[in-house]
Amino acid sequence: MGRQNVTNVAYTDLKDFVYGKAVHPVTTKRGLVIGGGTIMPEVNFTLPTMLVEKDTMPEVLDIYREIADGICQRAVEIEVPGVQLECEWVPQTTFEPEWGIQHMEVIEEVCESYFQKYGLKVAVRSTPVDVREVGSHEGLEHMWHGKLWDKVVRSMEGSAAAGNDFLSIESIGGKDVHDEGLLFNDISKIIFGLGVLGARDMEKLWGMIVDVAAKHKGTVAAGDTACGFANTAMVLAEQNYIPRVLGATARVAAAARSMIAMEMGAVGPDKDCGYEGVIVKAMTGKPITMEGHVACVAHLSRVGNIAICCADLWSNESIQHIKLLGGFGEVVGLEQLAYDCRLLNGARAKSEDTALLLRDLYADSDSYLDPHAYILRPDVALEIAKGIVAEKPNDFLRVKKACEMAVKVMLDGYNSKKLRLSDQELGYLNKLGEDIAAITNDEGAFIEQQLAENADNPKFKKELYDL
Repeated sequence: MGRQNVTNVAYTDLKDFVYGKAVHPVTTKRGLVIGGGTIMPEVNFTLPTMLVEKDTMPEVLDIYREIADGICQRAVEIEVPGVQLECEWVPQTTFEPEWGIQHMEVIEEVCESYFQKYGLKVAVRSTPVDVREVGSHEGLEHMWHGKLWDKVVRSMEGSAAAGNDFLSIESIGGKDVHDEGLLFNDISKIIFGLGVLGARDMEKLWGMIVDVAAKHKGTVAAGDTACGFANTAMVLAEQNYIPRVLGATARVAAAARSMIAMEMGAVGPDKDCGYEGVIVKAMTGKPITMEGHVACVAHLSRVGNIAICCADLWSNESIQHIKLLGGFGEVVGLEQLAYDCRLLNGARAKSEDTALLLRDLYADSDSYLDPHAYILRPDVALEIAKGIVAEKPNDFLRVKKACEMAVKVMLDGYNSKKLRLSDQELGYLNKLGEDIAAITNDEGAFIEQQLAENADNPKFKKELYDL
């Protein structure tokens, strides 16, 4: 099919841009409708601290069976309208794809049994690790061929063959330069990492994932996340290592990159840790998974409430299979998510106006206090989306435009007293705007400049991206 560029936002009325409803809902083989009017939990889980190797694989499979059984059992008990399970593979099981495929088969088997026995509408998302980064010590031959690429491909193929509903990944193309951009507060490197390197990688990677899904009935390509980019920026900002306005700008820029998965044929829902999903949804109309206050089991943030405003699935990020007083971590996480969703769905059952009121209360509670929260407001995200898609369909220019839009909306928010910024952060923001304005619109000239500036970066090798 090739890439289908988005040139208009999916929403013309802010009242339609709300949780649980997407322009293009997705229905799974077991009847779970995502984005069709009901917000539901997606439980993201991982193993406890343990060795993952050939000898421990029987134990690993038993743990994954226990995780899936615990989530499904509690979902039946508290009568959720539907639930999605996401397994983020650990690196070892992507380095040895057959191991990962085995545990995805186990999870699928458990979920199917609950569907058959109880009619539980349950879906499974498989998220292998992008070992092209964590596997660099093994010698990355190329971003789009070689043994590490082949491991990612095999992991996707095996997940689809196992019957998993959704394929996702936290891709890392361009992270080698983006990290430098964050470290040195260099917006040009951030734009290069996302708008040139990351964008080229997204086309290749998601072209492959969409092709794999198309060969297996009932499996679809879901979506990506800029976790390695924008979440890194968000956490660094939260720890006061970089300006908060820079972290927020990196998030907006990441939206133009993450959208490429959708343009390549992914149908959603995108990944939970992609907080930029709200902007992606505004541009594409495809459902999204978001995470917020329940995700504090994995990382802290200042976007705990606002993240839910436009979510179609509500996630806990990643929780370990550890015993808490109430039960295992993933079961506790499900219950927390389920009650959030019950309130949101109850508001919609009252009326659409009540649902919108609740959406706006969640937004207002966070958005004034932090720039990263402010750019996730539904009204602000929609304004950003309009600016990005109005730019010509060129990834470099769209990522640059995203950065311009981020600065614009934050300045507008500050000037209208809707966003609190310290004098120091305001100074950073004004300087950021000047730095973005100084960047050329000539992509060829920009790439040549960046290749020269990144020549001494030991992590970056232009040959890996065919540059």
